[in-house]
Amino acid sequence: MHSDDAPTVYVIGHPGSTDPLTRTLEHNLARLLAFDPITGSNVRLMQRMADPVEMSFLHMVTKDAARTPTLTYFANDDFFIFATGSPGTCAPLSACSDEQPGHNWSHGDFQQSITRTWLGLVGPHVRREGATGEVFSDHTDVRPTLLHLAGLRDDYAHDGRVLVEVLDEATPQRDTFTQQASAYKAINTPVGELGRKTLELSTRALVSDDATYATIEEQLTSITVQRNALAARMSVILESAAFDHAPINEDEARDLIQAADMLIESVP
Repeated sequence: MHSDDAPTVYVIGHPGSTDPLTRTLEHNLARLLAFDPITGSNVRLMQRMADPVEMSFLHMVTKDAARTPTLTYFANDDFFIFATGSPGTCAPLSACSDEQPGHNWSHGDFQQSITRTWLGLVGPHVRREGATGEVFSDHTDVRPTLLHLAGLRDDYAHDGRVLVEVLDEATPQRDTFTQQASAYKAINTPVGELGRKTLELSTRALVSDDATYATIEEQLTSITVQRNALAARMSVILESAAFDHAPINEDEARDLIQAADMLIESVP
């Protein structure tokens, strides 16, 4: 187990997702309790879980199969989980916890208190906006934005987009670009609207019986395929507009935005 507040769990022998050992582990982890020294009571530790199907949607799977965890456990963000511990010190299906003054963590989970951070941009062609939370962005947007500001480009395939909302330069079809970018981030970013919904759906699958699990996993696979196709088309449009000054086909952009909205709405 990786030591983190959203630990990745690797089971020896790499049993498959439907293996009884894996399914039992998921059910047990879902019931895990931890003592909260602040409230003086036991609280449920698990808030979300993802196996390789959902991790693929969340861009957590690489081409190296050995690096793919059996599952990822998204815990209550008030706790930090360690992979080590003294046997026999914790009750079954519980976790030991204590308070460590001065200790803090801010990574590895899905809650806004951890995933929401800040990006500072200053320089030529950057607006003097001051602090604002109006524009949704993530780390993948930093590189294309800096390249665009520097007038540079390369053949790297970006997962992000240029943050034209914070630039003072005149950008053709600015409104269309930002609408397309917003829809793109909503379906492609792990903590975007679609990512939050699929992670909740994945959790429901992992704690359910095998029949329900199989049905939901099939649904998640289909959502990922649809998302990948939509995101790929959107990315090409955004990259071409930002770096090649290519005009955006308004009808195509509108159709893609509508398709993204429908995909989000299709997830219960």
